[in-house]
Amino acid sequence: MVHLADVPRKLFRSARRPLVRSRLGQRVLRWSHRGRPSFHCPICDYRGPFLTHWSKGKKRPHALCPVCGCAERHRLQLLVLERIAMDRDLASLSILHVAPEPCFRRLFHQRFGRYASLDMNGRQADYRADLRQVPFADGTFDFVFASHVLEHVREDHQAIAEIARVLRPAGVAILPVPVLGPTTVEYGAPNPHEGGHVRAPGLDYYDRYRNYFRSVDIYDSERFPAEFQLYVHEDRSSWPPTMPQRPTMAGTRHTDFLPVCLR
Repeated sequence: MVHLADVPRKLFRSARRPLVRSRLGQRVLRWSHRGRPSFHCPICDYRGPFLTHWSKGKKRPHALCPVCGCAERHRLQLLVLERIAMDRDLASLSILHVAPEPCFRRLFHQRFGRYASLDMNGRQADYRADLRQVPFADGTFDFVFASHVLEHVREDHQAIAEIARVLRPAGVAILPVPVLGPTTVEYGAPNPHEGGHVRAPGLDYYDRYRNYFRSVDIYDSERFPAEFQLYVHEDRSSWPPTMPQRPTMAGTRHTDFLPVCLR
């Protein structure tokens, strides 16, 4: 089991609740949330109820682990990484971490033989660079991890090509985006109310990767036990007026998807 001390502060702020570090605090949380579903966080090994996360005026029940603060996508990403590690010796591999999340920075430092991070704004990253023009030679890395990044990049084909270029043969790229329906909607310009998203990716967005990678394997919430709570519980039947192009979806329990791309 992986234990992370460095956790995503942005998630903590958005949760607007303190982290529950002590065992007593966890017992109090379980008592105060008695009758609610109990889950298991694969990152910090906490077992009990998860917290609601508020995003864009909507609530996501069972989203955040109260101890390490990880969200649904982080838990899915860790489980997929552990599956990959069954077939590859990560300690002998190099990784490029794009827009590095604090919750994974420490983990990647521990698990991979060589670590480098890149961010367009240079915040807590080793290199300040645009993903559309990566400052590395061909075949520099064995692994590239860029989570919820490409929905911010208008020239995403150029960015995907750069990711494939810096990967060695048989290298792996993990490139998830928030999937908001079956079909991708291009905005034409960044929407500041969505953190600068230039599109609402659909499940078909991952077809773009097939132009640059030998294979693309899509993992989803259903591949793993329900105890980890890998679904996004959110009412997507309507969005605020500031998001006029974001598609609506029926239902309040949505599958998350994670692509593993092989060079």
